[in-house]
Amino acid sequence: MPINGIPLETIVSKQSTNHIFMVEPSVFYKNSQTIESNHYQADEESEDTKIITLKAISEFNRFKLMLEKNGITITSFVGSKECPDHIFPNWFTTFEDKSMQIFSMLAPNRRTEKSPEMISHLKETYELSKDYSSYEKENIFLEGTSSMVFDRVNKVVYSGLSPRTDKNLLVQWCSENSYELVMVETESHKGSPIYHTDVFMFIGTEVIGICYEVIKPEYRDLIKEKVSKHHSIVEISKEQILNFCGNALEARDGNGNLFLIMSSTAYSALQSDQKNELNKFYSKILHTDLETVERYGGGSARCMLSELF
Repeated sequence: MPINGIPLETIVSKQSTNHIFMVEPSVFYKNSQTIESNHYQADEESEDTKIITLKAISEFNRFKLMLEKNGITITSFVGSKECPDHIFPNWFTTFEDKSMQIFSMLAPNRRTEKSPEMISHLKETYELSKDYSSYEKENIFLEGTSSMVFDRVNKVVYSGLSPRTDKNLLVQWCSENSYELVMVETESHKGSPIYHTDVFMFIGTEVIGICYEVIKPEYRDLIKEKVSKHHSIVEISKEQILNFCGNALEARDGNGNLFLIMSSTAYSALQSDQKNELNKFYSKILHTDLETVERYGGGSARCMLSELF
């Protein structure tokens, strides 16, 4: 039976794509509605909001250009002036059967990131199979590709519980979508849960980068067993998490060459042996300066990218 008109035999599961969705910020500054759960944002703004926005736009444009120069297709929109975090489009995800899903967001000013214009554009290619936005009214949140890190090939979701990742909705999502769930609890450098799973791990076709130190001890044996089943492992330290080394994404060009995308902050924080190991799996590690985005947004390269399959 075909899925959305696509014969099953033509759907070959891939971990990464060569088409990325990005949102250029109209405004960018510290989001006061997210800082309680995101301990990677700066507590105070030391610069004027207009200057911060201009710096973020410049970082966005350099990042987008770098990806395009390396053969990755970018679809981009200009964000809303009412959304300080619109640069982070983790409110939806797409799948290889050309379906898409929309997710529930904790911060009220992040819920409006799901703009009708962007959704209409996505619907030209993807069938909206599920919209979880209604859970916002019940204060239940599952923030898409940041709450859940997908092993798409093996149909496994890795997720750390936090105020932005509700346990019951997470279990429900995995059941409805036939994904195995590997759920853990974490502890950040400030002692509370890490707000998003993609802060402490990324998954590539053959390699996973992960920080075991921030995962509570009672969950470590389970996750070590699961991640090593199909992948090589590059372990990231707790200190490197503060430099966004876990916030990376695999992508490929039109010829199938694989790249790992991260910020220059993250790349500089990697040890030489870690870089050597990652270079076994990637044609190149792509990185650019995202210092302003990281400082005031508490997110990095992966948070700025949403895959279009």
